[in-house]
Amino acid sequence: MKPNYKNWMPKGMIWSFAAATTVCLTLSFIIGLSWLKIILLVLAFILALVTLWTVLMYRAFSYDGKRQMSRQIIDGVADLVHLPDGGKGLDVGCGSGALTIAVAKRNPNAFMTGIDRWGAEYASFSKRLCEDNALAERVAYRTSFAKGDALKLNFPDGTFDAVTSNYVYHNIPSRDRQAILLETLRVLRKGGTFAIHDIFSREKYGNMQAFVNRLKDMGYERVELIPTDSGRFMSSWEARWMALKGSAIIAGKK
Repeated sequence: MKPNYKNWMPKGMIWSFAAATTVCLTLSFIIGLSWLKIILLVLAFILALVTLWTVLMYRAFSYDGKRQMSRQIIDGVADLVHLPDGGKGLDVGCGSGALTIAVAKRNPNAFMTGIDRWGAEYASFSKRLCEDNALAERVAYRTSFAKGDALKLNFPDGTFDAVTSNYVYHNIPSRDRQAILLETLRVLRKGGTFAIHDIFSREKYGNMQAFVNRLKDMGYERVELIPTDSGRFMSSWEARWMALKGSAIIAGKK
């Protein structure tokens, strides 16, 4: 039995753009020469470019392809999550369970919990998929998965020895994503560590260096923002064309 971590670029999205491109092209051939025909052709061209972009993203993220960026990112984040013997860790937005499981494999005497809302936009991801992957990776007895809300975690303060997340919070509509980070850190015990990977651009998060300083003022230790868009997980060119510019890990100790 092999794990199936799916792909971060949903096939449904690719097919949707491809179908929209086809519809616009078909209508442009039916309609006689007019401004509407020109508009449809321009729209079809734009949609074709977007379709190509989604296909290239799918190929880059594939666990079975040549680039395997998803695997590189998951392994890189997991390497930063250290749990004590008997400790407990939390992965927020676990998706297919890849990061939860990777951390569990690196910390054989600890227990990992993965939570996700498993929304319609990632319909192929599910709690059952996570559990099947954990079974395939032989860590089912040291992992659990449940539905959860990153905006309001259903855990008391200081529940976990480590918290982690990968490319989750930038997808959550919010005017204050720094508040989401603080909610995640709320469930981290004193002395616990964190490693959260996301697109920490100013447009999505505001001034993250100010946030790092804020955490230090709150007593957090070794807090740093580690860029991953210029060689660590991807090249600067990949970060630009894949719309991942600003990717970084915020890590430290509470």
